[in-house]
Amino acid sequence: MLTAQEIITLELKANEVRKLIISTLLEAKSGHSAGPLGMADIFTAFYFNILHHDPKNPEMEDRDRLILSNGHICPVRYVTMALAGYFPIEELKTLRKINSRLQGHPHRSALPGLETTSGPLGEGLSQSVGIALAAKMDKKNFYVYCLTSDGEHQEGNTWEAAMMAGKYKLSNLIQVVDRNDIQIDGTTEDVMPLEPFKAKYEAFNWATIEVDGNNIDSFLDAVHAAKAIHDKPICIIADTIPGKGVSFMENNYTWHGKPPNAEEAAKALAELQVIEEAIKRELQ
Repeated sequence: MLTAQEIITLELKANEVRKLIISTLLEAKSGHSAGPLGMADIFTAFYFNILHHDPKNPEMEDRDRLILSNGHICPVRYVTMALAGYFPIEELKTLRKINSRLQGHPHRSALPGLETTSGPLGEGLSQSVGIALAAKMDKKNFYVYCLTSDGEHQEGNTWEAAMMAGKYKLSNLIQVVDRNDIQIDGTTEDVMPLEPFKAKYEAFNWATIEVDGNNIDSFLDAVHAAKAIHDKPICIIADTIPGKGVSFMENNYTWHGKPPNAEEAAKALAELQVIEEAIKRELQ
């Protein structure tokens, strides 16, 4: 259990992540905005509280594995990893540039701390099931955390992986679904409805937990509850606000796959600065 001050410190860190996402996307002039901003709280919770990991020894054998299936939101992962000490923050300026280690989709062999190469949607859960099953067979105790998008659940191979995880009762596998309700062409429920989403996972013999993905305290509680389940895989359905923290991006699917221009970035950073000042007042 974290103190109120520790939670506020994590909230400040998440806001710092959002500011760096905006600056990084502006420098790249390419990339996704809405998803990374919406997942800043969850990535902050992982890299600064949940994960058993060591940026100075990213290949340590008993580390937790964090698999990012929806690789297009990688700006939030890159920023959080840089703040955690995996590589210099200055390197964020190379996002999507020629010969950069920080490409538009993560490349496993390019950067320490990446477990998989991601890009084609729907593959991450299958990869995670394989890693979790191998860990069970080898009697390893680490957790496999798989971060997926809601939109990629329109892919059939996601459900094949879910079926296999249920069969083998992979309780060392915790999936976090970014349930932000948008994809590149509109809302998920307009493009290809997913509901009843929770019931579908339960039908595949998963435990399910629904949580506000933009509330760090609640998300940490959800992960703690997931770790107490020992007879099946766990799906945390995290309701998030795409574009969180930037008023003109929030819940707007047109920001799924585009970066801000200079004027938009300045406005976004000004709004995030106001949020930062409000959070800091809670520490006083």
